[in-house]
Order: sequence, then structure tokens, then C-alpha cells
Amino acid sequence: MLDSLVVFLVSLLIGGLGLHVGAVVIVDVSNYTYAFFTALFGAIIWSVFGFLFGWIPFLGPIIVLLAYLAVVKRRYPGGWIDAAGITLVAWIAVLVVLYALATADITTFDAIGVPGT
Repeated sequence: MLDSLVVFLVSLLIGGLGLHVGAVVIVDVSNYTYAFFTALFGAIIWSVFGFLFGWIPFLGPIIVLLAYLAVVKRRYPGGWIDAAGITLVAWIAVLVVLYALATADITTFDAIGVPGT
């Protein structure tokens, strides 16, 4: 149980870092704490919508992604395109961080807070 909690928290820290980088690059907003909580809210929404709708072929994953993007859109200035840009940059940033950590044998390629990683 403690191991799972540690993995979850570290993953949120990495996901928050990704969202922070995405927000700086796309909408010029720099606040890591805000990004961390956005990652937390996004992870919760992703999980709930994934449970409720993720099983629907083709449409389910789209609904889940749109719900996540809605969280990012609500938390940051701009519209849907900016939210998608923030999320894309965040995903790339998280991949870079996870690759570096995995290369150093510190972690594996898993993260909570940014979808698809």
C-alpha cells in the first residue's frame, strides 16, 4: 500500500512538471503548484470517466480525453486548442523525464497525471 502511494505521488510530481512545462510553453503561465493540482484533478477525472465510459469502443477513449482536456481548459487561459497544446507538450515532457529516469534505472515508463504515459 505504501509503495503504491509513493508511486502515485512521484507520478503526480512528474505529471505536474509536464503540465508546468506545457503551460509555460503554450500560455506563458508558470506556477508548478497550480500544475501539480491540475495533474491531480486531471488524474481523478481521467479515472472516473475512464471507469464510466472507457469501455465504450472508440467513443469511450475520446470521451475520457475530452474530459481531461476540459480540466486543463478550465484551469488555464485559452480554449480547446491551447488545452490540447498544453497536454501534448506535457506528454512529451513527461516522456523525456521518464526516459531519463528509466535510463538511470530509477523508475520505469509509468506516470499518473498525464494520459498515455
